Amino acid sequence: MNRQNAHSVSVAGVIIDDQGRALLIQRRDNGHWEAPGGVLELDEDITAGLLREVREETGLQVEPVTLTGVYKNMARGIVALVFRCKVVGGEPTTSDETRDLRWVTGEEVASLADEAFAIRVLDAMGSNSTPAVRQHDGVHLIRG
Repeated sequence: MNRQNAHSVSVAGVIIDDQGRALLIQRRDNGHWEAPGGVLELDEDITAGLLREVREETGLQVEPVTLTGVYKNMARGIVALVFRCKVVGGEPTTSDETRDLRWVTGEEVASLADEAFAIRVLDAMGSNSTPAVRQHDGVHLIRG
């Protein structure tokens, strides 16, 4: 297979607190607000990658509750698996990868994050029983 045509897989954890808010991180590299997550290593399973990424970016240990969506960045060939998570340990803290952390409501998510990343958090905050499947261009959803 031509590596130019290959996809990468990322994971993200939408951590929901007991007040129904989600934890967003502000990335150091681009200043964007997103759910914590990142690219899976080739030798790591999905859950291990999710736990590692969330711990690295927030200082929290989480437990995945459910898969809430699958999202493809059509421009970059990145497929993201997004999970609703709950905190099981640790304290929220910034890291080399995160400039800031903030617990936010659904309304605040839409004002802080680009549409393509806000929808991931909003889908996870919702009560849908079936994971969402969506495409985007890196900023905006592609409807279709």
